[in-house]
Amino acid sequence: MKRPRHWFHLPVLILLCGLLFFSGLGNLGLTDRDEGSNAEAAREMVESGDWMSPTLNYEPRFAKPAFTYWIMSVIYLIFGVNELSARLHAALFGLLLIVLHYAFLAKIRGPGFAFIGSLMLGLNIEMVAISRVALTDSVLIFFTTLSLYAFWLGLYHEERSRSWIWVFYVGMAFATLTKGPVGLLIPVLAVATYLTMSRQWRDFGRRGHPLLGSIITIALALPWYAGMLWLHGERYTTSAQADTVGRFFSMIGGHGGTILFYVPILLFGFFPWSGFMAVRLWQTVKDWRASLRSQGINAIGGGACSDRSSALDLFAAAWLLSLFVFFSLSATRLPHYIGPLFPAASILAASFWYRATSDIRSPGVAAAFGIFTVAGYLLGLTLLSAPYLYATFVSVVEKEFPLAQDYSPGLGPILAGVLLVGGTALAHAFGRSDTKRPGAFWIAAASLTLALLMIIHITLPQFHQNFISPPQTLATIAGYNLGRDDRFITYGPHKPSWTFYARHKTIVIRPGEEEKLTSNLEHSGRTIVLLPTRLRSKLPIETEHMELLLERKGYTLLADRAMVKLPPKPAGPPPIPDHAFGR
Repeated sequence: MKRPRHWFHLPVLILLCGLLFFSGLGNLGLTDRDEGSNAEAAREMVESGDWMSPTLNYEPRFAKPAFTYWIMSVIYLIFGVNELSARLHAALFGLLLIVLHYAFLAKIRGPGFAFIGSLMLGLNIEMVAISRVALTDSVLIFFTTLSLYAFWLGLYHEERSRSWIWVFYVGMAFATLTKGPVGLLIPVLAVATYLTMSRQWRDFGRRGHPLLGSIITIALALPWYAGMLWLHGERYTTSAQADTVGRFFSMIGGHGGTILFYVPILLFGFFPWSGFMAVRLWQTVKDWRASLRSQGINAIGGGACSDRSSALDLFAAAWLLSLFVFFSLSATRLPHYIGPLFPAASILAASFWYRATSDIRSPGVAAAFGIFTVAGYLLGLTLLSAPYLYATFVSVVEKEFPLAQDYSPGLGPILAGVLLVGGTALAHAFGRSDTKRPGAFWIAAASLTLALLMIIHITLPQFHQNFISPPQTLATIAGYNLGRDDRFITYGPHKPSWTFYARHKTIVIRPGEEEKLTSNLEHSGRTIVLLPTRLRSKLPIETEHMELLLERKGYTLLADRAMVKLPPKPAGPPPIPDHAFGR
């Protein structure tokens, strides 16, 4: 029996995306604030054996539900507590997302379309970044995407596949357990927008079982929330409300920006496919409006429609637009928030690409490659200018990293910039040619992949060595010398990752709060203080007796008695307590 031509699709996807998601995953110290907070919350869950109520610095943490912490904690139990384990869930769910995306598109549009669309989803700047950090977003994107694909299959496919509609509700439940109400809101917004645009609310009412499905979602998601309410009462509801509804109506943590914040994020984050996505989005909305004026809704998405490719494009457009508008209207904005719309963006981009390569007269090619070229040149030139830009803004960087003046970005950004500029120019030339156009895809994919590998394996290790590692090394040494009743104090700007590396409750004291430091020195046990070296002169006179233990690239470790021991090299993870296994 002859093997089908597309047998290599999944192995290539897994190999290529796995390379970008997993390689060097544990070589960078945890960044702050979110990575450090999530990694430490999961570590404390393992240490305490309390799998119900997450904590951070041994205080209740109500900002996120527990599902991602459960996954991270299981990984800690298997592989130990370290940077790789903290990020492994993100890479795993990123890879699962690619496989899910391929399986869905192969069923709906065929394996060739699925292969291109899955490469577009995996090979872009934002998805690679999200799949390499200890955040909840990779898990959230997987479950919201699973939910939306299940909705599509349940709505359109034959009776024997109607069971997919129940996966729609289950996916929403797990998304809600991952990141709160936004996990429910993302699929609901996308589905409601599509049903309104395609006028299929009546069909969904018949096939979607909304009442029973809502009961399933509530039954799966509610027990954890009910348990938290029972344990913590009003304290939990107040904090949860501030971190959900509050994020939409007010800026949290200084993460703001204008209503146009996500325009460049989508343009550059989805590079090199953003031009293809933008043109196909415009074409899809234009076709939809034309269908309403002329042939009626069955031309696009109605129940009698046989053109499922156009209906899927409309679904992706509704998905993308609804989430983009929602997150743009939110007062709190961060680049990774729009990650859940990237599967929709890849469907639109792949749809455009299929048309552009199968029909040389396909409209929009010039516009799509124009957007691609502008974005590619801007990204490439920015990387080429990294040494100049760094020198210009080093005084700003120095506020966060004390010895920023002693660091140079090195060759990594320059080499990545050369690859992007060269790859963009070559892909543009191929894309504008009717005969060579298919080659533009592979040139763009290869240049981005190589540029990202340059950043991952050259630039990030240098960044780790000079900026991330120094205080984390001192925190590790402090924790190795602290007993249960001793005190670990950070003075100045605090990073949650320092608590992760110290494996010890941290007393955070900021400049202007020196009286707190003085009162803590009266404690009978050992006290160790971690601070930026430049702030040592601001310490109260009561600290003059403290011994200088170590200094490392702008950070200082002080103690009220001599250090006893250094951790082994490399510092291994702490032992897992027996109660974590239920023993």
